[in-house]
Amino acid sequence: MAEKPHMNLAVIGHIDHGKSTFVGRLMFETGAVPPHIIEKFKEEAKLKGKESFAFAWVMDTLKEERERGITIDIAHKRFDTEKYYFTVVDCPGHRDFVKNMITGASQADAAVLVVAAPDGVMAQTKEHIFLSKTLGINQLIVAVNKMDAVKYDEKRYKEVVEQVSGILKMIGFKPDQIPFIPTSAFEGDNFKTASANTPWYKGPSVLQALNNLKEPEKPTALPLRIPVEDAYTISGIGTVPVGRVETGIMKKGDQVVFMPSGAGGEVKSIEMHHEEIPQALPGDNIGWSVRGIGKNDVRRGDVCGPKSAPPSVADEFVGQIVVLQHPSAITVGYTPVFHSHTTQVACMFMSIDQKLDPKTGQPKEQNPPFIKAGDAAIVTFKPTKPMVLEPAKEIPQLGRFAVRDMGMTIAAGVCLSVKKKD
Repeated sequence: MAEKPHMNLAVIGHIDHGKSTFVGRLMFETGAVPPHIIEKFKEEAKLKGKESFAFAWVMDTLKEERERGITIDIAHKRFDTEKYYFTVVDCPGHRDFVKNMITGASQADAAVLVVAAPDGVMAQTKEHIFLSKTLGINQLIVAVNKMDAVKYDEKRYKEVVEQVSGILKMIGFKPDQIPFIPTSAFEGDNFKTASANTPWYKGPSVLQALNNLKEPEKPTALPLRIPVEDAYTISGIGTVPVGRVETGIMKKGDQVVFMPSGAGGEVKSIEMHHEEIPQALPGDNIGWSVRGIGKNDVRRGDVCGPKSAPPSVADEFVGQIVVLQHPSAITVGYTPVFHSHTTQVACMFMSIDQKLDPKTGQPKEQNPPFIKAGDAAIVTFKPTKPMVLEPAKEIPQLGRFAVRDMGMTIAAGVCLSVKKKD
């Protein structure tokens, strides 16, 4: 049987709005978790007076669970609908999620935004919506969750839809093209089929909405870009870089170049899953050998591209960022580490050009003296050593970055323009 198309699904939203329970319910309804395991959890949860945690516990493949002797591995978090198979990109630590999303560890194709009906929009709800847009997620499903806690009140559902729609509109999503599904992850309303508790709701169930997502197009028309994850020396073959094709197509015989080093040559062979293949497409994890490339010519963080359209090496670049957290204020001269594709390079804040309204992305202040947690801004950066970065509008896969310092993700951003190195 041919494999169904694969989608990476991010489940985002404010802490405590029921994301884990939501994912647990999804796994259960699609048969990814056997019912007897759920029963076991339910019994235990009941004994502990924590019935509502049954599904959240399903997702909790943590140490405590192993200690309780329940072995259930859904770390992989795969579930299937009729049309797709999904991998849930788990977003446990909000900040780590942001970093993973940016470094491509988990590029999500679509997101489910979980908003609890009793609370409505909270700070992190806004931040996650803004980030998903910044990170290039353009397909969204909104689950208005915990409807059981508001007695399935249509009026409250409508209020939440209005709140969320307002924010979505401001940053360029079209709310009329997004399903807002009233759900109770705990009770299972509107996951598989229409719920009798919400006779006033006429839209799709969660599984239907997931089936209705569009399969992401492979960016084959863009120029070839393969960030190098590692390079090996293999006897009889020579130097073999490995990495995931982000954009474009690589064929045997192509003339390629590695940037920033500028070393290059002809592609001799391409290998995937230990088999030689004639060409590689976006999403393929490959190893490839290039005539005349030595051990010292290529390293992690380099990007391979065609000689005719080499990857851009930034002398300076302008980026739009959202400051997620920082203990004090960020001023010109600050030089944290930027993570983008497979590279890590310290970059200096050369000038803070504009402060933006974080909810709308509209300019609020020109050349502010500093920016702090919660601010969005347009900034000019200077890498301390050569790094490959592309404007997100041209090659989005190589236009995102995370800013890290003091062991945390300080900011997330996209590259607006690159001043290339001569």
